[in-house]
Amino acid sequence: MPVSDNTHLIPPAGGSSAIPPRPADTSAAAVLRAPRTARVLAASMLGRIPLGAAPLALLVFARETMTLTVAGLLVAAFTAGTAVGQPMLARMADRWRQPPVLWLAMTASTVGFALTAAHVNLAVTVFAAGLAGAGAPPFESCLRVLWRDLLPPHQVQTAYTLDIAVQEVIFILGPVVTLGAVGLVGPAGGLAAAALVQGVGTVWFATTDAVRRWRGEPAPRHWAGPLRAGRLRLTLGALLLVGAAVGSVTVAVAGYAESAGARSWAGWLLAAQATGALVGGLLYVRFAGLRRHATLPRAIGVFAVGYLPLLLTPAPAVMLVLMAVSGVALPPLLTIAFVVIDEAAPAGTVAEAFAWAATAFSVGSAGGAAAGGALVDAVGRPVFGLLIAPLAAAVASWIAMVGQGRRRSATMSP
Repeated sequence: MPVSDNTHLIPPAGGSSAIPPRPADTSAAAVLRAPRTARVLAASMLGRIPLGAAPLALLVFARETMTLTVAGLLVAAFTAGTAVGQPMLARMADRWRQPPVLWLAMTASTVGFALTAAHVNLAVTVFAAGLAGAGAPPFESCLRVLWRDLLPPHQVQTAYTLDIAVQEVIFILGPVVTLGAVGLVGPAGGLAAAALVQGVGTVWFATTDAVRRWRGEPAPRHWAGPLRAGRLRLTLGALLLVGAAVGSVTVAVAGYAESAGARSWAGWLLAAQATGALVGGLLYVRFAGLRRHATLPRAIGVFAVGYLPLLLTPAPAVMLVLMAVSGVALPPLLTIAFVVIDEAAPAGTVAEAFAWAATAFSVGSAGGAAAGGALVDAVGRPVFGLLIAPLAAAVASWIAMVGQGRRRSATMSP
């Protein structure tokens, strides 16, 4: 039986009748429509709420019977615990699987919160606060290594940006959860709520198919983990300085509000910056052209420029707008940094590399806050505290440029 020739129905390649390929959908909606992505993102966000709730919960609990110095010590112990615990837990997840590590971490953190609430004595309470932080499940790093399994390559950057933008919810809901629980139960209610929310988030996240099926990449192990990669170390150094910029402004803004005779404005100014960050993340997702031309040095440079208008220290209403502008560049910057970290991390160490990024940022933020507070106290003018941010970001941009140069050299070398 003769076969009909239908080749005339196929439009010639490159001809006027050729159907152009549809552009890849990199929207946030496309990411959230992908199977299991909405659940792992929501579960991770729920589990991370204690990171925004615990510092305030510890302060409220400690101030009931302890001095402000001791209250600050508990917050410092919790923060130090997270800085040390996150990379170590992520290294365990890289080597084995995520669920056992998440269950172990959640158990340790819950014990830490319970011991803190028991307030046996000062030494045990400080240790317990550190344990609560050290055991905080590494949701951030565990989530980010899943994106390449759940999404096509062209949507991974969108997922990073969406994660960063939505993360602002943690620092909005965290204090609300704490204050609501304290109002219902009493001073220890914030600690109980942090442990409960963290536990629910862990159960929801760890039982997801994507999390249970994920396996770390088999690779030779090294005691330094991802830190043996020079380009990664440079990126972490840049993130530490970016964190210092953000942390210094947090304290300097409080000084600015006091000098303006409107102390209550400090919270609104920081909320405006968080809103600007949320808008910046959504804009970066919406416009693909921004992603095509963005590099880490450029993103940090734009971030630095965004802080310069704050040095004018105008009236609070104008400062509100300038603070929103200063937050816009942060989510794109962190998105690009995560892409660089994903590329630079040695095989089998990606989860730990992401955890080191979070640690670098938080340590830098704490250092920036301390430096900003000391400078404002010493000089008496908040503008000097605000000056730290653009200077630190400028140095961070230079460090990122060095890292980018190393990458080009490695690519060009035979």
